Amino acid sequence: LLLVHNLPQNLPGYFWYKGEMTDLYHYIISYIVDGKIIIYGPAYSGRETVYSNASLLIQNVTRKDAGTYTLHIIKRGDETREEIRHFTFTLYLETPKPYISSSNLNPREAMEAVRLICDPETLDASYLWWMNGQSLPVTHRLQLSKTNRTLYLFGVTKYIAGPYECEIRNPVSAIRSDPVTLNLLHGPDLPRIYPSFTYYRSGENLDLSCFTESNPPAEYFWTINGKFQQSGQKLFIPQITRNHSGLYACSVHNSATGKEISKSMTVKVSGKWIPASLAVGFYVESIWLSEKSQENIFIPSLCPMGTSKSQILLLNPPNLSLQTLFSLFFCFLMADLVSGLKKVGRGLYQP
Repeated sequence: LLLVHNLPQNLPGYFWYKGEMTDLYHYIISYIVDGKIIIYGPAYSGRETVYSNASLLIQNVTRKDAGTYTLHIIKRGDETREEIRHFTFTLYLETPKPYISSSNLNPREAMEAVRLICDPETLDASYLWWMNGQSLPVTHRLQLSKTNRTLYLFGVTKYIAGPYECEIRNPVSAIRSDPVTLNLLHGPDLPRIYPSFTYYRSGENLDLSCFTESNPPAEYFWTINGKFQQSGQKLFIPQITRNHSGLYACSVHNSATGKEISKSMTVKVSGKWIPASLAVGFYVESIWLSEKSQENIFIPSLCPMGTSKSQILLLNPPNLSLQTLFSLFFCFLMADLVSGLKKVGRGLYQP
């Protein structure tokens, strides 16, 4: 409704025009006070109504109705005079629900740029963007176009992968799009092997699992001493022997990023346990005296000087007496002592 205020009295009539031109082509409607006569012009669309107070009502407005309207007033007096008034209004419609389109929704991490566009293009509206439900962070990786309709992401990382929403707003409405999250292609990261045990006994089962962060999921394969063993996230070898000792590596590959990385670990397989019945007594090969502490150190014959720690571990039956286990523990500690000791004697010792 174009409402006219402070209208002069005793007007003979008035005319409405679409635009600033007051010619026949732009003539909409006129009102003649004497006789209350309404005359329609070429620009009349059937939706305009003029009132006696000179106000103009436009029904079912569209965007084409926005713009400037001109009121031409005729005054009575000693001579007929005319006045022209221009009215301009901007038409705001409810904004449509926007949606986000993109040049690439599956970027490779830190390698590719992405362009997000808020559609549809809407006149007389402003555009806003949101990430994780909040205003965009200040970062060199995010840049907006002059109209704010387009958002550029440079070197996308997981911290700016979204979700993103755009909003179209005008003075009468505001509505957001559905969220869009980038499917960031990344990884694989350095894999982890579980369990990370190094020492195993003959006859045990070797059950290893490999894990990594990757999108899409990585491909796994195992090698032993550089030789391909099998594909898959798990490696299972039943009843291993000493022949299974070696360097085990889990390699992971991401076909989308082209990245491959591996993690290795050493597996040492020892001999079988000795029966508990054979560990009733220990023949002490030597008694060594520490020159530093002047304490006697008994070294059982099961682990003569030069025995390695891994060999000592093989000798530990699960059901030995506490004293025997203590002797073996001593044996383990003494395996690294090669200096500062001197031989004293030998004999048979019972646990």
